Amino acid sequence: MNRAKSQKEFPQAGSVGSADLTVVGGAGHVGIPLVLAFAEAGLTVNVNDLNRETLATLAGGKLPYIEHGAAPLLSKALAENRLIFTSSPQEIGRQGPVIVTVGTPVDEFFNPVRKAIQECIDALLPHLVDGQLLVLRSTVYPGTTAWLDSYLKRLGRNLKVAFCPERVVQGHGIKELREMPQIVSGMSPEAEQEAAALFRLIAPELVIVTPLEAEFAKLFSNAYRYIEFAATNQFYLIAKSAGADYQTIMKAMKHNYPRAKNFPGPGFAAGPCLFKDTMQLAAFARNQFGLGHAAMQINEGLVLNVVEDLRRNFELEKMTVGLLGMAFKADIDDTRASLSYKLKKALQTCAREVLTTDPFVTTDPALLPFDAVVDRSDLLILCTPHSAFKKADLKGKPVVDVWGFLDNANVVY
Repeated sequence: MNRAKSQKEFPQAGSVGSADLTVVGGAGHVGIPLVLAFAEAGLTVNVNDLNRETLATLAGGKLPYIEHGAAPLLSKALAENRLIFTSSPQEIGRQGPVIVTVGTPVDEFFNPVRKAIQECIDALLPHLVDGQLLVLRSTVYPGTTAWLDSYLKRLGRNLKVAFCPERVVQGHGIKELREMPQIVSGMSPEAEQEAAALFRLIAPELVIVTPLEAEFAKLFSNAYRYIEFAATNQFYLIAKSAGADYQTIMKAMKHNYPRAKNFPGPGFAAGPCLFKDTMQLAAFARNQFGLGHAAMQINEGLVLNVVEDLRRNFELEKMTVGLLGMAFKADIDDTRASLSYKLKKALQTCAREVLTTDPFVTTDPALLPFDAVVDRSDLLILCTPHSAFKKADLKGKPVVDVWGFLDNANVVY
């Protein structure tokens, strides 16, 4: 795509050369809060992303995803001409830091795929100049930052490589970037110092560690959270098998007992990070990470456990089942790795019909209005505890609520 066409499509603050910072993948879930935080700090940011539709949405003053607190910052950044929108590697800035939000996915065998980062860097490399700061932002497999630095040196390039992981809760990145410490690491003292100076503009506090320590910090945090969810889901299944009310047990455990204050409730633990990062850690540990594998079996298996219990207690083949919520967590619109879809597939093999609804998701054409799903369903399952469902009228229909979330509902499981 040539520059003239890009400028015509996306209103910009000026040429790419006027940007103080480039964020590759800047229109994604990780990129948007970061871009807006730096724009709020007074920088002109080149939002570089292959998704031209999402760029056009941002340039038009709208958010493509739910990000609380972002709308006024986007309006302000556009009014102050602090955003430049580009959609090809040729249009990244040759001056100022470049932050890359491409992470390490896992393949069908749960092994990390470093190829995604290498392909991204290979595309950017002809348009970067030696001495530039290159920051990896998304989760990476341990050792990736050092590998990238070595890879660049083998190619005769001299870039300052840093890893500064994002750690915010999706949908609340704007708030958490302002409040939480930022982990900073660099492959050289110069990279570390420049990355620290950059993130000091938006973070209240910095924590400086080595790149390998930063990589483990991100993976350990997500794996620990995933294991916490697995523990409570396992306890839920044990209590249910004994005929005990797990919500009552949790209330007793937590009542004026500070050591249980942060104990999570049961539910579908999903999304694009927790499972993936736990499996990356397992791969690094040569599959000697029994806790991680056990957590995966419990959290992924909870959905199938629900289906099997329903098959034993209901004539599902004669019933229409309605699924409430298809996003992977409450009050967001992201369906990536959502266990709601795993549940839907499992139910489609045994129920007469499966209907779905979600008040936030806009990318699934199969979704129906809430009232239509409730009216047509014989059995409802709360998949995502959206606040809109808390006191919704479910018309007395039987409901499966693993979360213990609904008020005044006819909960049967």
